[in-house]
Amino acid sequence: MTLKIAHMSDLHYSAGNLQEADRCFTAAVTEALNTNVDCVIITGDTTDHALDAHAPATRALAAQIKRLSDHCPVLMLQGTFSHEPPGFLRLLALVGGKYPVTVADRIGSFGLSADAFVPMQDGGSYRLVVHALPTLNKAAIAALVDNRVDEAAVHARQIISGVLERWGPVNDALRQRGIPSMVISHGTVFNSISESGVPMAGTDHELGLGSLFAAKADGVALGHIHKQQSWEQETLGFHQVVAYAGSIGRFHHGEIGDKYWLLWSLDAAGALLKTCPTPSRRNVDLVYEGAPDLDDLRQRISECEGAFVRIRYCIDEESRQNVDRAAIRSILEKAADVQIEGKTLTVQRQRAQGISTQPLGEKLATWAKVTETDGVDALRARLELIQSQPVDEVVQEVLKLAPVQTLAPPELIS
Repeated sequence: MTLKIAHMSDLHYSAGNLQEADRCFTAAVTEALNTNVDCVIITGDTTDHALDAHAPATRALAAQIKRLSDHCPVLMLQGTFSHEPPGFLRLLALVGGKYPVTVADRIGSFGLSADAFVPMQDGGSYRLVVHALPTLNKAAIAALVDNRVDEAAVHARQIISGVLERWGPVNDALRQRGIPSMVISHGTVFNSISESGVPMAGTDHELGLGSLFAAKADGVALGHIHKQQSWEQETLGFHQVVAYAGSIGRFHHGEIGDKYWLLWSLDAAGALLKTCPTPSRRNVDLVYEGAPDLDDLRQRISECEGAFVRIRYCIDEESRQNVDRAAIRSILEKAADVQIEGKTLTVQRQRAQGISTQPLGEKLATWAKVTETDGVDALRARLELIQSQPVDEVVQEVLKLAPVQTLAPPELIS
C-alpha cells in the first residue's frame, strides 16, 4: 500500500514574515488536506527567531498545526537553534488536535501506527518508520575536542555518517517486511545549491549524499536550505530520493526558483516525489550603474505592480544627491514594497610619505611613481618650462609643438 506524506519545511514564522509565511503555509496545509495525506513531516525552522507564546505569529502557526493534527499525525523536527529555540516545538505539541503532534528534538526513530508517531520498537508493526537526525549542538561537540573548531566540524560529520550507516541494516530489514522508511534531517548537504544559486561547498557542512544514501531509506526529507532540490539513486532494486522541500515562502530578495511543499509517495519499492507550488510573493530586482533611471522605472510600472521591489545602484560620492528616493517611491506606489539600496563610491587617495617636504620636481616624480604614471621625464621638462619662462613664451613653445592643421580655401568649404 502506498503511503502519502506531506513534507514542509522552513516556515520561518515571525512578525516580519507573518504575511508571507502564513499565506503560503495555509495554502500548503489546505492542499495537503485535500490530497488526504496519511501524515505530515515538518523538517525544522518553523520560526525565524524566538517568539512569545502570545505573539500573533505563534497563534497563526499553532492554528495551522492544529488543522494538520485534526487530519493526521504530525512529526516536527528540531531546526537551527537560532531560528527555533530548543523547547519551542513542545509548545506546538500541545495544540490539542485529533491526532498527536510528535516532536523529534534528538536522534531517534519513530514508527507510524494507525494514529500516531511513536518511538520505534524492534519487531513493531508500522505503516512507516522515520529516523530523525535533528540539528546537532556543535558547541557540545566542540567541547568534546577542546573547542577546536576544525576538529569539531570533522567530528560532527563523523558522528552523522556513523548514525546514518547504522540505520542501513535496520531499513533493509524493514524493507523485507514491506515497511517503507525515511530519514529526516536539518542541515546542509555538501554541494547543494542555496536559494541565491550559490553552491554550498564549505568545510563545516555536515551532510554528504553518500552518507544519506548509505542509510538505505526510501526517502530522505531535508530542511535548512531554502531552494527546493533533490537527488535520486537506484539501489539494489529500490528507488531512493533525497530532497529539500525548500522554504515555504520567499522571504528575501535574490531567491531563485519557485517555492514548494513536497508530496512523497512511499512503499517498499521506493519513493516518488511531487513538487506542489505555494503562492509565494513575487520579487523584482532592478540594478543601475549610477543613479536609478526614473524613465526606465516608469516603463516598468506594470512589472512592479504588486511585487516586492528592490532597487540597487552604485554612485560616486559627488553625485549621491542626484538620487530622488521620494520620486522613486512615488513612481512605484503600486508595488507591495520598495527597498532602495544605494552604494556610494568614495574617492580613494594615496599618500606618499615625505612628499610635502620635497622640491616640486621631485614631488612630480614621486607622484608618478605612486600612481604608476609613464612619461615622467616629459612631464618634468614641461614643468621646468613653466617655471623658467614667461607665459607668452610658454604659449609659443606649446604652439610650436602642436600639429599643423591646414584649412581648405573658403570656397571649398560647404
